[in-house]
Amino acid sequence: MTDWLIGLMENLGAPGAGLAIALENLFPPLPSEVILPLAGFTASQGDMDLLDAVVWTTLGSVVGALALYWIGALLGRERTLALAARIPLLSISDIEKTEAWFLKHGRKTVFFGRMIPVFRSLISIPAGVERMPLTVFTLLTTAGSLIWNTIFILAGYALGEKWSLVETYVGTGTNIVIAVVALAVVVFVVKRLNERRKNRRASQTSS
Repeated sequence: MTDWLIGLMENLGAPGAGLAIALENLFPPLPSEVILPLAGFTASQGDMDLLDAVVWTTLGSVVGALALYWIGALLGRERTLALAARIPLLSISDIEKTEAWFLKHGRKTVFFGRMIPVFRSLISIPAGVERMPLTVFTLLTTAGSLIWNTIFILAGYALGEKWSLVETYVGTGTNIVIAVVALAVVVFVVKRLNERRKNRRASQTSS
């Protein structure tokens, strides 16, 4: 993967880094914690302008996020509710609660979500489902992506040949996020199964 990214940046320069980041939104196996520091390292070698790297990767982030936004918009609220009704242990009320929370905190979620591993891409879909105003979504995504991209590009620029250290440390953070999400899912499943058991016992008792 690293060789492919190096080749992409060597052939296309900063636009290549932007293309890689756009694809990262759609294909998470292309991690930004590899692409961005590598772009910074490339800039430190004089093969890419540092400002161009920041601008193009931020543009790539916005393009990728908009693609997922429109996927969410095309999916729509009704289809989302219909899909939720088919998922075991998940109810429409769960989606409605999430929807209410997003309507209240959506702007902060989109902005800060662009700086959280795993959620960076996923947050664009509910924004599209809820049809967050496109201008607002684009501005928040641009601002959050600009901060994230700049930090990692500068880290790669400063570390030089040791740019891969960024991936090591961020990878630990990503694993923590995944672990927290997995724990939350387990807690949700256990809670929902207990609720169903109680409801069955109550119905048996009443009958």
